[in-house]
Amino acid sequence: MTDHAPQPVERQLPSEEAGELLSLVRDIARREIAPRAAEQEESGTFPRELFALLSASGLLGLPYDSEYGGGDQPYEVYLQVLEELAAARLTVGLGVSVHSLACHALAAYGTKEQRAARLPAMLGGGLLGAYCLSEPASGSDAASLHTKAEREGEGWRLTGTKAWITHGGIADFYTVLARSGGPGAKGVTAYLVPADAEGLSAAAPERKMGLKGSPTAQLHFDGVRIGEDRRIGKEGQGFAIALAALDSGRLGIAACAVGLAQAALDAALGYVAERRQFGRPIGDFQGLRFLLADMATAVEAGRALYLSAARRKDAGLPFSRQAAMAKLLCTDNAMRVTTDAVQVFGGYGYTADFPVERYLREAKVLQIVEGTNQIQRMVIGRQLLGPESR
Repeated sequence: MTDHAPQPVERQLPSEEAGELLSLVRDIARREIAPRAAEQEESGTFPRELFALLSASGLLGLPYDSEYGGGDQPYEVYLQVLEELAAARLTVGLGVSVHSLACHALAAYGTKEQRAARLPAMLGGGLLGAYCLSEPASGSDAASLHTKAEREGEGWRLTGTKAWITHGGIADFYTVLARSGGPGAKGVTAYLVPADAEGLSAAAPERKMGLKGSPTAQLHFDGVRIGEDRRIGKEGQGFAIALAALDSGRLGIAACAVGLAQAALDAALGYVAERRQFGRPIGDFQGLRFLLADMATAVEAGRALYLSAARRKDAGLPFSRQAAMAKLLCTDNAMRVTTDAVQVFGGYGYTADFPVERYLREAKVLQIVEGTNQIQRMVIGRQLLGPESR
């Protein structure tokens, strides 16, 4: 079978600059990401050199202030960049989203001195970040984390274990949420920890069904000492910082899910364009056309929802509920679209000779990360019924 080149997604962008940015991203995706995606995922290779290229191209700090090396791009544009990257390889799109999440605390809550000292290197200096909230015994229940932060002299001492950390063991810095006070959400504080801090180590990466090129590992903090200047925000403000970051991060996951679903749809359309059965192109069969129509509708619906939420964020409006809705719908749709793409390919779809089986395995994790989809439903329901609901 010959290669089928998918048509670029028709996008409504807010500026000519945004259009040029998306063209650059598509060019990098086509030349640098997609050609090696299948091989590197199979071998479990993380493309660190590619992230250096993305950093040098200004793509790791797009939604942040240009004063500190960011791109001054609205979320509406940044998320569409993520979508394009994820369509080429989810490891890359998700990696950029996680890096942006790791920069959020410092960018939004750091002092001017902290931002000036560290943010330029994080946004455009080739560094890679990770976000440390989950623990072995506290995933969805983030307010019950146990990693301790204790005052020691002029700084802090961190002890505990973080789990399910994307880029764990390969990142240059970690945004860490740790318990500095009493129980519950009010006892959590945020810290920025360098990867070379003494006492910080990573376990072997988890063995996952998908996203094998993106390392996920536990991190162990064995009395890690950091200075007071690495505390982000006020003491006890960490949980609020985490929630604010997760609202934005959920939009990143939604965009990545749409990119993955778009890739699966494109692959299915390419296969249908060439495959013949019973002396006819299989695209002539109404049952298959209906399946493709449902897939395309799911992709478009997800894109419209995450962009609507992003525009609320850009306008300074509340968007927490809309972010949860976008994460829920886009990731559920990605699971359905990738499953249907395998069905379109028939037996071939179940083999590693075609990318759709990988897309299916990758889609599953998007229903889990940044808060499971059951958690998203809780967030949405609570906001619909008011703060008194449980």
